[in-house]
Amino acid sequence: MAPTDETAQVDQQTSPFGTTPPAPPPGGDAAGQGARMPRWLPRAMVLALTLVALFQLGSWAFHQLIGLLINILIAFFLALAIEPAVSWMASYGMRRGLATFLVFFGLLIATAGFVTLLGSMLAGQIIKMIEGFPEYLDSVINWINSSFHTHVRRVDVQDSLVHSDWLRKYVQNSATGVLDVSAQVLGGLFKLLTITLFSFYFAADGPRLRRALCSVLPPARQAEVLRAWEIAVDKTGGYLYSRGLMALISGIAHYILLQALGVPYAPVLAVWVGLVSQFIPTIGTYLAGALPMLIAFTIDPWYALWVLIFVVVYQQFENYVLQPKLTAKTVDIHPAVAFGSVIAGTALLGAVGALIAIPAVATLQAFLGAYVKRYDVTDDPRVHGHRTRRPPSFRARLRGLLGR
Repeated sequence: MAPTDETAQVDQQTSPFGTTPPAPPPGGDAAGQGARMPRWLPRAMVLALTLVALFQLGSWAFHQLIGLLINILIAFFLALAIEPAVSWMASYGMRRGLATFLVFFGLLIATAGFVTLLGSMLAGQIIKMIEGFPEYLDSVINWINSSFHTHVRRVDVQDSLVHSDWLRKYVQNSATGVLDVSAQVLGGLFKLLTITLFSFYFAADGPRLRRALCSVLPPARQAEVLRAWEIAVDKTGGYLYSRGLMALISGIAHYILLQALGVPYAPVLAVWVGLVSQFIPTIGTYLAGALPMLIAFTIDPWYALWVLIFVVVYQQFENYVLQPKLTAKTVDIHPAVAFGSVIAGTALLGAVGALIAIPAVATLQAFLGAYVKRYDVTDDPRVHGHRTRRPPSFRARLRGLLGR
């Protein structure tokens, strides 16, 4: 009897040990290989996890060092600002370290003298205001009683102020905030010391820093870096020169007004207005005008109003007449670009960004201007702001056709 297919399969399955195993079904080996993990996948997963970990570590380190980086940026621009004075002294044979020290010492003496005069003025005015406060309060109470037919007494006002919950809470909050204020003062002093040290090193070792930077670049790139450095020095110095000149003009103008009104400490107040309004961006004008207004108010309230009007009028004159001309000669940047750069710098880095925005943008504009190809402008009336001749309207053409 001939063996069937079923008996043949049974014979193959029951073959003795050591014989060739039955062949796998077609397609089974391919399915097993498809289900097996590729060899490159574990390496790719490890690489991806490593990159994510490095990114997280770099982000954490950047956020931890953002304060130091901002201080270094401020120190760099400060070193660029004093670079012309240091280089001028070094050209006469003086060592750059000594020249930098003399420049910083001069700035320190000027700042200390200004702060001392301003502090003595404020202390004297505060003492004067405290001593004259009862008389001023009596005049206010008399005006209220005569105007509104009331019977308010100074003793009642003083008792209500002394025993008020608001005053008690204010004293408690002030007592608890002494440590916070002390910590902020110490932190500010540490930042100031950090900026001073870095700016001193940048200015004293400027040539060495440039050589170290150029040593890792090819000759063509070295020329570009040195040119960019020179442009940055010129623009930063020009910006500070223009600000200093505007501070001088502002101080003289406000001194004339304060002297004419008979406001005490007119020279110190004029220096305060000139420096604060020019070197503190955005809110500097309001801070500068608040102090002379307060001092003038202690003499006559109408004097404070005159000071306010003069501050507003002079600010408009400075923004639209004085600043564009000085900026165009020293920094060579459009007023609209300067205003936009200050807003962008404030949004990015706060007051620090607003302070260094204009010299940074001026440096970038001057550096890129050498690599942007320019062409002759066509002689078109629209370039000069003139409108071209309009084509005749439909009504005019219809009238011409009817006239024919």
